[in-house]
Amino acid sequence: MVTLVQPNSNWRSPRLHYAPTTPVVLRCESGRRIRAKLQVVSVTGGLLNVPSPLDRGSHMKLMFLTGAGAVAGTVEMLPSLSSTHQPFRFVAMNEDDECRLRNLIQISHDQNRREHQFIIKDRTW
Repeated sequence: MVTLVQPNSNWRSPRLHYAPTTPVVLRCESGRRIRAKLQVVSVTGGLLNVPSPLDRGSHMKLMFLTGAGAVAGTVEMLPSLSSTHQPFRFVAMNEDDECRLRNLIQISHDQNRREHQFIIKDRTW
């Protein structure tokens, strides 16, 4: 397990926004499993749609599936934004999972950039 270093606070990690939310499983230290939906993710953290707010500061295992395979890591829950939206930050992740997540975000970012350039190019002025 690799411990993630949080970047300089002036820098924001690229984010991946899921249009159809992606199912996530959270496993508490007690072994309890919680189903949630991933709305936004970056290599530093993300935002979950949860059934009810989770304890701030609690550490959990998070796992979700992508087209490139599973991504898993240990997360710390941050203060909830509402009764259903809760941010988290990754505190540890296997190198393979981190690489898979980085690649997924990069591919999405590149695709969005190409689509934007295509729209600009074909726009009639």
